[in-house]
Order: sequence, then C-alpha cells, then structure tokens
Amino acid sequence: MAKLIKTSVFRTQIPKAETSMDKTSRIVRNMLDEEAEQRQVKIDRLRKARLEKEANTQGKPSA
Repeated sequence: MAKLIKTSVFRTQIPKAETSMDKTSRIVRNMLDEEAEQRQVKIDRLRKARLEKEANTQGKPSA
C-alpha cells in the first residue's frame, strides 16, 4: 500500500477554465431564472387583483 502523506491526501483542486458551452449554459440559465421570476411577480399581481375584484363583487347584490 502506498504511504500517504499530508500533501497527497488534501490537494487543492485547480479550477478548470470555463468552456464556451459552460458560459452559454450559465447565461441561458440566468435568463430563464429572470424570466421565471418576472412571470411569478406577474402571476402574484394578477392573483391579488382577481381576489380583490371577487371580494368587491361579493359584497354587492347582483341585478
């Protein structure tokens, strides 16, 4: 069995350079996350408006 020393067990990993595919994937992922966040904000706003409208129409008698 090979003799282990401190430097051979816990070596620091040299970070790999980001490839063009990694860069593209990161940018697209960020774009999708931003779009999803904007969509959720819009859904929340519309849901709140709908609930307020329903609350206002329930109080009024229909003709």
